[in-house]
Amino acid sequence: MSRRTPRLFATALAAGVLLLGGCAEKTSTDTPASGGSGGAFPVTVGNLTLEKRPEKIVSLSPTATEMLFAIGAGKQVTAVDDQSNYPAEAPRTDLSGYQPNAEAIAAKSPDLVVLSNNLNKIVDQLVALKIPVLQTPAATTLDDSYRQLTDLGTLTGHRSEADAVVQKMKDEITALTKDLPKRTEKPTYFHELGPELYTATSKTFIGTIYALAGLENIADASDADGKNGGYPQLSQEVIVKANPDFIFLSDTKCCKQSADTVKARSGWSGITAVKNNQIVELDDDIASRWGPRVVELLKVIVDATAKVPA
Repeated sequence: MSRRTPRLFATALAAGVLLLGGCAEKTSTDTPASGGSGGAFPVTVGNLTLEKRPEKIVSLSPTATEMLFAIGAGKQVTAVDDQSNYPAEAPRTDLSGYQPNAEAIAAKSPDLVVLSNNLNKIVDQLVALKIPVLQTPAATTLDDSYRQLTDLGTLTGHRSEADAVVQKMKDEITALTKDLPKRTEKPTYFHELGPELYTATSKTFIGTIYALAGLENIADASDADGKNGGYPQLSQEVIVKANPDFIFLSDTKCCKQSADTVKARSGWSGITAVKNNQIVELDDDIASRWGPRVVELLKVIVDATAKVPA
């Protein structure tokens, strides 16, 4: 996975734009999907209608790629962006989701393009080329993830499979959280996006996952007014003073951070997470996406924190 700056990462995750549809129509993720629950076409999601099942899908979103394969639509995906590294069989190309090029995308002859951000006004460009587009903005809640899975299932003819994936996620999350330790005080944590100390608050998608595990975020006060979109940059002094019980690193791949590099940071030796060896190394990709593998992320968090005495 190529290097992503925390600022770019935060911008991508904080994007709140609405879905835009192809064929000169607009769609919205808030509009319920209709038709096609059994795979029959035409189907509609918001104002986007597909007359037939798409067989040449281009995904410019790593999360959308994971979702498409999870619901059984992988064989319909003919090209994905350069960041879509999961699953291994995804047809990865040099297409960029960060600097999308309409001509390069159109050259793949897609009958559906799925992306997360409307960078470079790419949606307008694709619509002008009569290419259907589904924009799946970064989720802020699990319900957003579930809805995107359902929408993709509807548009690809895999609604029943998508429903099954959603139900499996819900069941697994319930199983992971139903027996959490009963605590008088919630353990505190710092989630690191990069060594520059960018982080995410409880108002972000990743923050909601930690909340499910019963943890308290030390970053919330640093973006109480929301001016940073839930992704503030903390100072070393703020982190040391907050003295988190746990540190979670989501920059192990991009930035080669580890428990050892954190322990070596000047002034961090007195932090409870460091003293008690409660530094958790996460998979960058799983920690930055909102697809089905979010269950794996929650399990890592629960397993790491549940062993600490209540």
